[in-house]
Amino acid sequence: MAGTSNLTKNFSTFSISHSIPPRTRTQIISHFQPIPVYNSSVPSIRFHRFGSRIENNGTRKVGRVQIRAMSGSFGSRLEESVKKTITENPVVVYSKSWCSYSTEVKVLFKRLGVDPLVIELDEMGPQGPQLQKVLERLTGQHTVPNVFIGAKHIGGCTDTIKLYRKGELESLLSEANAGKTES
Repeated sequence: MAGTSNLTKNFSTFSISHSIPPRTRTQIISHFQPIPVYNSSVPSIRFHRFGSRIENNGTRKVGRVQIRAMSGSFGSRLEESVKKTITENPVVVYSKSWCSYSTEVKVLFKRLGVDPLVIELDEMGPQGPQLQKVLERLTGQHTVPNVFIGAKHIGGCTDTIKLYRKGELESLLSEANAGKTES
């Protein structure tokens, strides 16, 4: 179990089965109390209050139901923040300062005379990884750079470079009113 802490390495992770009756699933989610799991050999359950893991020390024999521990209001506030940011700015690049692919995209925009709003996720403290998870949920992309032009998700470095090489990037920038910077 590489990557697990000493606290949890003696347990195996499992998800709650869809075959568990709804009332039982509600008890698990609402009360965070160990309750019997039907059609499984799970002798005991540990619930993590701040994580999205449910662990047991028995054999895994159940299906999957995803439980998210992040509060809806916090996640939705971040999501609204991202949507507002990409709507109000013609070009937005979610980046990490040390990422060579992010640097390549930023250099390309500079060469084109475009000054994008660059958000360095690694310089945001604990909010950076949370914002990256929101971006993944919105776009399906978990890597940086994460490029938006005219409130439309373009993709990453490879996608942006492809558009440039095909001659389509400049037209997208024009449509988004991404003004040229004074060089």
